[in-house]
This record gives sequence, structure tokens and C-alpha cells, in this order.
Amino acid sequence: MPDIKALLAKAKPRERTVKVMLDGQLAGEIERLEADLLEVSGEWEPADLTEEHPGRKISAQIAKLREKARASEAVFLLRNIGDEKYSSLLAEHPSTDPNEGFDSVTFPRALISASCVDPVMTEDDVKALFEVITQGQIKDLFDAAWDVHNSSGLVPFSLAASALLAAAGGGEK
Repeated sequence: MPDIKALLAKAKPRERTVKVMLDGQLAGEIERLEADLLEVSGEWEPADLTEEHPGRKISAQIAKLREKARASEAVFLLRNIGDEKYSSLLAEHPSTDPNEGFDSVTFPRALISASCVDPVMTEDDVKALFEVITQGQIKDLFDAAWDVHNSSGLVPFSLAASALLAAAGGGEK
């Protein structure tokens, strides 16, 4: 029978990372170019065999912007803060609605700032970040912070990895 002290010595808090693209203007520019590409691809017919498709130039621009967009991504590492701190944080952000377990404005900011270990952020930092990223990105950060505290203790399953291993004959063990 395992000794609880030995098990506790092996235990590590749950972690999760989230990538957030910080340059929203690049995303908008890529979307505009994607629309331009779709438009020219549907309309274009070459005048002769030497004419280059106008979509090639647009595609090259998109590729360059995607590289810039990837370079503008920041990786946020979130870690479980432990049961007592998490419970206290919930208690510090009660909802005025009896059907909700926490204040939906203040609790996500507090949980993200408490859980994010890289980069370290204050609640004011999180609030400032929320002013420049999208609601989808905010949701991704909060979902990750929520997940490190509320997910099951099961080993995460990767369908993609299992499929690739099965296709290669390796299978998941």
C-alpha cells in the first residue's frame, strides 16, 4: 500500500498554457487579405499562360503576416493555486445573483491573476490585458484557469496523437 507522504512528494499542481496573439491589427489585416484572395480567386482568368495569378502575391502577404502574428503570440502558463486559496478567492468574489457561484466580472480577473505564473500578473494587469484582447481570448484564459482547478484528475486523452500512432502501427499504450 502506498504511503501518502510518498504520494504527496510526487504530486505537482495541474498546469496549462494558453497562446494569445497580442497584435489584433494583424488578425484584421490577415482577414482582409483572405477576403481579397477569395475574391480574386473566384474572378480571375488568365489572359495567357505567362500571366501570374494575383492570388500568389496576396498569399505571400498572408504568409508574412501569419509569421508576424505567430511572433506576437504570448504564452501564458496557468497553475492550480491549491484548494484553500481557490476557495478563498471564490468567497472574495460572490455573485449578487443567487443562481451564480461567483461574480462573472471580478472572479475571472482574480483567478487568472492568481493562477498565471508566467507572466506574473496583478488583477490590474489582467484588466489592462482584457482591454486589448478579444472576448474569445479572455474566454481561453479563463477556461484554462478554471480547468487547472476544476478538471478531473484523469490523464488527458489526445485523439490526434492516438490516431497518428494507430496509423503508424504504434497504438497508444
